[in-house]
Amino acid sequence: MRAADLMTRKVFTVLPRTTVRAAAKALASNGFTTLPVVDDDGVLVGVVTEADVIRNRIPADPRGRGAAQEPAPTTVGEIMTAPAMTLPPGTDVAELARFMLRTGIRGVPIVDSAGLVGIVTRRDLVRSLARDDVDLATDVRRRLELYGGPGRWQVEVRCGRVTIHDERDDPVDAHVAKIIALAVPGVEFAKVV
Repeated sequence: MRAADLMTRKVFTVLPRTTVRAAAKALASNGFTTLPVVDDDGVLVGVVTEADVIRNRIPADPRGRGAAQEPAPTTVGEIMTAPAMTLPPGTDVAELARFMLRTGIRGVPIVDSAGLVGIVTRRDLVRSLARDDVDLATDVRRRLELYGGPGRWQVEVRCGRVTIHDERDDPVDAHVAKIIALAVPGVEFAKVV
């Protein structure tokens, strides 16, 4: 499975001149953790995260010592993380997950030669793992039918593990069927018997 299989293609973006308050509202009201920041030409210039928004913005209790505070930045351009860490659409999702865990990033913009094409978040990864077995079986079956026609394979799924039954003993088709199944978001293991 590749990043392109999981990414959200319609990406909510903000501009560097967007206010921090507006970005905070977009993050909170939409359940986002990361917003790509683009310039007026749509070129990715950074990201603004929940951490960026809250950093140095929560005032100390004025009743405490040392409560004096400098005014907080007001625009996304002042607080964004730049440059953004990005990955291409062909990135293996296992590699993407390791990258997110290693770096602590919660959302990765996906870019190709044309620019920003999507975003993958931790929530997208979790959502793929939470897919129902019936939905997974339907998706695998549909993709296999595109390859070899309807009714050829029987598909069973238990806890994200796919077993494909094929009466034909063709090792090439078995290999392709396994790859097709593993490309379905949420499939954790596949075998052909």
